[in-house]
Amino acid sequence: MDAHSIWQVVVGRDVIVPVINSNNPLLDQINEQGISAETFAQLIINPDRHDWGTLFNNGQDVPVHYYMVNDESIKSGMLNFLKIDQTAIHGNMLENKQEMISAIQNDPYAVGFCKITDIIDLTDQNIVDNIQLLPIDKNGNGRIDYFEDIYNDLHAFIRGVWIGKYPKALCSNIYTVTSSKPVNETEVTFLKWVLTDGQKYLISNGYTDLVFGERQMKLDKLRNDKIFVENSNERFATQKIILFIVIGIVVLGFIIRGVIRNRRQKKEAVLNNISPSSSAFNENSVEIPNGLYFDKSHTWAFMEKDGIVKVGIDDFLQHATGPITRTIMKNPGDKIKKGEQIMTLVQNGKHLNICAPISGIIKDINEILVTDPSMINFSPYAEGWVYMIEPSNWIREVDFLKMAGSYKQWLLNEFSRLKDFIAVSVKSDSPAYANLVLQEGGELKDNILQNFGPELWEDFQKHFIDTSQLR
Repeated sequence: MDAHSIWQVVVGRDVIVPVINSNNPLLDQINEQGISAETFAQLIINPDRHDWGTLFNNGQDVPVHYYMVNDESIKSGMLNFLKIDQTAIHGNMLENKQEMISAIQNDPYAVGFCKITDIIDLTDQNIVDNIQLLPIDKNGNGRIDYFEDIYNDLHAFIRGVWIGKYPKALCSNIYTVTSSKPVNETEVTFLKWVLTDGQKYLISNGYTDLVFGERQMKLDKLRNDKIFVENSNERFATQKIILFIVIGIVVLGFIIRGVIRNRRQKKEAVLNNISPSSSAFNENSVEIPNGLYFDKSHTWAFMEKDGIVKVGIDDFLQHATGPITRTIMKNPGDKIKKGEQIMTLVQNGKHLNICAPISGIIKDINEILVTDPSMINFSPYAEGWVYMIEPSNWIREVDFLKMAGSYKQWLLNEFSRLKDFIAVSVKSDSPAYANLVLQEGGELKDNILQNFGPELWEDFQKHFIDTSQLR
């Protein structure tokens, strides 16, 4: 099979985890500090010289009991993570996973490696009694930072693995592989089954299923792909229809391209006259028009003369994300509530879920954003509007929105929070910090999230969008 023609999609994962007894007397300190790969390696290589007290520098002479299961795949992943040779490992070797789990459940000072599926109770989809995931200090700074805090909840952990918060050495993907991209109805139907009902067979075979969000993204992509169904009686007519559609799309594409080019040229001319330093991202580069109401979820609202409210994304958010490549929107007639998710902004697979600034019924959506989502970047307050909404509680909810003056003052704090957020997420003394975050003069770069992966977008969602109702 030609390697260049292979088409594959992730359908599950093989995840190896370090586990401890949930009754460990030092549990609070373990959860707060975690253990780095380097510290863990020294623990396993020299067990006689290490104890829990030494690991956490608290003076308690409590031995660490390390258990291993005789499973080559687990040992291989563990050795890759710890970067040690198998001959250097010392510990209690057990024949199967049941023995190891039982040993850890009955030993408060135990630690060991196993597959995540080994410790899941299939009846309630939770971790079995007396077992807890051992937090890994991935960046080695001696504490579990907020972007590493994925170990207290099984769902949060599986999602953290997906978006890159867990060490890659301890997880590997399970793929469905074909010689070329599926194009007929049978192939696509099978793949959809693998990503839905077929997921339940993964755990029973020792693998981890995908979280709902990841499955949904893959299913959405399949729905948007063309599916070809062979029918000899209709093939010729179908080809004629497709030909006319293609010609129409090409002509329409030239028209839209010309309109967009003219709009962008006008916008660029305005920006060139206003701001000589367009690459900086600060309070002076963000547009805040008068007459609009702004919400802390980085959305805006404007009531038209007929009482319908137009809503959209603010300029701060589109500057932060950079070019939007796709939008996932609700439909006319859908009911929404303030603070609930109303759309998703996507940039090459990375995404942010946006919250509603008001409650009501969606009367219309901006169809332009379906074919040209970058209009949000080009004109967030005009052509890039998102919904027309019939409000259901406008008088009350408008009191929670801000006008331009107060919103501008509020954004000063957002910029301060953003700088702190980036500094914590990317070590400020590393070359990557200067290259990806700062421009000459120390200002934040425009489109600051564009160069980062989904894990940082996930953290931005948590600290700037999801908490908007609390600030």
